[in-house]
Amino acid sequence: MAKPNYNFEKRQREIAKKKQHDEKLAKKRAARDNSKPADSEREPSADPQ
Repeated sequence: MAKPNYNFEKRQREIAKKKQHDEKLAKKRAARDNSKPADSEREPSADPQ
């Protein structure tokens, strides 16, 4: 019977965790980027000259 490769399993878990973290950051960054243009569009219209 083959011996389990714990280092491989640990590395796979670390890769999965990093991928999940990166996706979460990308989602937060996209949400923040989507809200910024909306805020900047309101400012000029709020100050008529």
